[in-house]
Amino acid sequence: MEPALIGLIIIVALALIFDFINGFHDTANAIATSVATRVLTPAQAIAMSAVMNVVGALTGTAVAKTVSEDIVSQQYATLELVGAALLSAIGWNLFTWWKGLPSSSSHALIFSLVGAGVAAGGWGIIIPKGVQKTLTGLLTSPVLGFMIPILLMFLLSWLVLRWMRPRTVTRTFRWAQILSAAFMAFSHGGNDAQKTMGIITFALSAYFGTQMQTVPLWVILAAATAMGMGTAIGGWRIIKTMGFKVVDLKPVDGFVAETSAALIIETASRLGIPVSTTHTISTAIMGVGTTKGFKKVKWQVAGKIVSAWVFTIPTCIALGWVIHKIILAIGV
Repeated sequence: MEPALIGLIIIVALALIFDFINGFHDTANAIATSVATRVLTPAQAIAMSAVMNVVGALTGTAVAKTVSEDIVSQQYATLELVGAALLSAIGWNLFTWWKGLPSSSSHALIFSLVGAGVAAGGWGIIIPKGVQKTLTGLLTSPVLGFMIPILLMFLLSWLVLRWMRPRTVTRTFRWAQILSAAFMAFSHGGNDAQKTMGIITFALSAYFGTQMQTVPLWVILAAATAMGMGTAIGGWRIIKTMGFKVVDLKPVDGFVAETSAALIIETASRLGIPVSTTHTISTAIMGVGTTKGFKKVKWQVAGKIVSAWVFTIPTCIALGWVIHKIILAIGV
């Protein structure tokens, strides 16, 4: 078997490992609130999330095309570049999972790709349009994630909640939150699994020496399956941080946070914008918390989450750069 083909197989395996890790790292995105409100048991929530992640991953490829075509120029695509990006993103994901920090797997991958690209050919091979699109999603999705739940909660309170007894509110939104959690898992699969599809397609372009015009079906199915399997394992450390340590949640709070975040993520997916599902649901939970009063949100924990967001971009650019240099130096 030729060395280049062996390299491609290794890259695909690394990409699916990243997707698997992304699945259990980001399980909390879809189910933390439903577990915290006791609407679902952890086992029920994880099983539902795994299924809906797979379904969501099969619904489009707009984000995948952004990753494969709009971050690093295809003419500079090499297996070493893709491998460095994946190793960097996997390392950062595992570190933040170990620390229980809900950082962005999406931005870890994309900015690791930027770092490896810079190492391979300098800043000139980085496509500003794609990076700008990613940064736009990075900045706007948390802002919208914070604001929309506040507006939705006030709207619900004015139209519905003030006419209902507390017990009726809880009973009604226990059922509604199951649907919102499923929607959140669906949107997560639709955005996050596509990054892996994109990176594998980028690797295929490097191997064949020509730009892939579409994402192959086997890549879509493999990425969807890997994310679903990772989600089934679950990431309890991050679930505890997001579901229990930021704000005390009730079923109506969980419904509002999940519905708001899922709408933002689903819209971004259709526009081909890689957003952080973690950033979006985290700020949505904070937004819901502020409707109860600023003191109800544990801002110290929220600050640690924001710190992880801030460090992801420079850390992953640096890691991608260093790992690419190491790969070239040892002649892998």
